[in-house]
Amino acid sequence: MGTLLRPGPAAAAASPIPVASSSSANHAVAVGVGARSLRYRGVSVGALRSPSPQVLATRWRPRRDTVVRSDVVAGGAAAAAGDSTQALSDLQVASRFRGVCFYLVTAVAAIFLFVAMVAVHPLVLLFDQYRRRAQHYIAKIWATLTISMFYKLEVEGMENLPPNTSPAVYVANHQSFLDIYTLLTLGRCFKFISKTSIFMFPIIGWAMYLLGVIPLRRMDSRSQLDCLKRCVDLVGKGASVFFFPEGTRSRDGKLGVFKRGAFSVATKTGAPVIPITLIGTGKLMPSGMEGILNSGSVKVIIHRPIQGNNAETLCSEARNVIADTLLLHGYGVH
Repeated sequence: MGTLLRPGPAAAAASPIPVASSSSANHAVAVGVGARSLRYRGVSVGALRSPSPQVLATRWRPRRDTVVRSDVVAGGAAAAAGDSTQALSDLQVASRFRGVCFYLVTAVAAIFLFVAMVAVHPLVLLFDQYRRRAQHYIAKIWATLTISMFYKLEVEGMENLPPNTSPAVYVANHQSFLDIYTLLTLGRCFKFISKTSIFMFPIIGWAMYLLGVIPLRRMDSRSQLDCLKRCVDLVGKGASVFFFPEGTRSRDGKLGVFKRGAFSVATKTGAPVIPITLIGTGKLMPSGMEGILNSGSVKVIIHRPIQGNNAETLCSEARNVIADTLLLHGYGVH
């Protein structure tokens, strides 16, 4: 049937897997490991040994450097954030301190100038009951002394202001408590409209009464009608009036919708409307934050007078002039 052949030495050498006895294999492994020359399927057994400590140190050094650098970057970012927070806190403290100083200066100046107002008031009632130029001149001094220490004021378009002898209806955007101070420096004898509650403030409220400021209860429709009638009467007698057609200060710095009351007074009396744009007062003392005063400057732009017989048209024209100017200077409009 066939002959059973036993593999000879040559066949054993040709076998793909080395065959050896346990003793010889152990000896070979020991020799191979010691000489780092034994190979199994082409892989050196010496390559499977654990790397030396020097090799480990070399391999791990870049990672340790990376961790150190990350810690440095994180520490730098934290330090920068801390510096930014500290700078913001210092700025807030400075604004509050400046606000306190502002009210101290205006209060002290008001005391002395209020005495002057009281002294000349009988003469004003006798000879200048409606315009009250002497009282307004004192108010201009008071406002100028107060703001000159805290912010720079720039006025553009003074040539567009009518003389004090010519009655007019002035309108402006309303951003801040500082608007009144700023407008008083223009030296024009216009009558503001103010909430009745402000007349209760000592010195300031009394001075407003001497200036002839017109009181208004906002939520009272009868008070609003009486206010408009008084404005018409004052303009008819040669005085000027001043309106903030938005009705209140802007909360977000954007120009609000105009009400038509001021323009109705203008059409009924034939007086010109003088639009005025106030820029920057809301950044120095934002609405609702009257306890602080930031550093900066204010610009007042006086536009050319506009006239007409239609209150709606006058309202639209005046608002468009002010809105375009605010947009030109980076402010928003509702």
